[in-house]
Amino acid sequence: MTTFPIEKIREDFPILKETIRNKPLVYLDNAATCQKPQVVIDSISHLYSHDYANVHRGVHTLSVKATDRYEGAREKVRAFINASSTKEIIFVKGTTEAVNLIAQTFGKTQINKGDEILITSMEHHSNIVPWQMLCEETGAVLKVAPINLQGELIFKEFEKLINDKTKLVSVVHMSNALGTVNPVKKIIAIAKSKNIPVLLDGAQAIPHMSVDVQELNCDFYAFSGHKLYGPSGIGVLYGKQALLEAMPPYQGGGDMIRKVTFDETEYNNLPYKFEAGTPSIADVVGLGSAIDYLSEIGMDKIAAYEAELLDYATEKAKSIKGLKIIGEAKDKGAILSFVLDKIHPHDIGTMLDSLGIAIRAGHHCAMPVMDFFEVPATARASFAMYNTKQEIDVLIDGIEQLIEVFG
Repeated sequence: MTTFPIEKIREDFPILKETIRNKPLVYLDNAATCQKPQVVIDSISHLYSHDYANVHRGVHTLSVKATDRYEGAREKVRAFINASSTKEIIFVKGTTEAVNLIAQTFGKTQINKGDEILITSMEHHSNIVPWQMLCEETGAVLKVAPINLQGELIFKEFEKLINDKTKLVSVVHMSNALGTVNPVKKIIAIAKSKNIPVLLDGAQAIPHMSVDVQELNCDFYAFSGHKLYGPSGIGVLYGKQALLEAMPPYQGGGDMIRKVTFDETEYNNLPYKFEAGTPSIADVVGLGSAIDYLSEIGMDKIAAYEAELLDYATEKAKSIKGLKIIGEAKDKGAILSFVLDKIHPHDIGTMLDSLGIAIRAGHHCAMPVMDFFEVPATARASFAMYNTKQEIDVLIDGIEQLIEVFG
């Protein structure tokens, strides 16, 4: 049994004290977004109350203080994922913008007609649609590696799809719909043997495990702040410095320039070349506070505790007649997607909400996954470090109640 300060952690999240329909809130929609600890809320409030000004361009005291906090957060992100330099940390709106940035910069300069981009069948729409758009523009071809009925990547088939035409591999680190943790080290190793760059969608992985981009040796890594207990509207694109240096800017405007005339523009150094305009200053600061909070607890401890929660929930769920788990990979994160006989997932979500239980019901922005498993949608309970086995018991009781109601 892992020793984990669950009671203290729960006290740190004010929203967990809320009631929904006169029931204590049981929040199990963490794969969509995580709740925020008080320290994150306070850091944003403090910035706006005491230190707020625009960053980088001011010489007055408030601007200097805001810039220090903003760039201090960049260093926290760098250390959190072990990037080699803050030049490799680009602030974006979220994972979706990070993937689009790569598609519209690296993609448009390095991928041509007849070239291939390789993804997997378990990708989120944000790691499918940008590549489809790029293929339409360039004449490149999108290749999709299959998965098995456990929701795992069929690695031999993935390997067969890599060839001289492959110019980029872009795969999810952890599936938001299935919980599957992909063998990213193996994926990167086979791609590197053929000098193919790799982008990892880390939106789901980053809150649940330690991520070391240098150890992984990925070329790009993207994640969102709101799933890392930080604010919404902020995310990170990590990229190897040499690749980022060679890529053109994503957007034009203030702060991404060094010199502008009507004849030409000289672009700024990294990372600012990719950060046009006034950034989301307070959200960056809040993300930095979230990273401080998680680092103090320890990502390895969080991973071990969440593994206990998933094992407990899985065992309980399997005891329910008529419940089928969708996604049973051997290496899996804290996500329990399921369907019930003769009960639509939207009805499951609505009924559980009447008991104060928040889950997600739908296709989870992964329609190809639903098509593969031949289901219209799933009900998804996703766990975070502040959840408890008692909350899982409430979920299981709720499922049994709705089965009884539906007969």
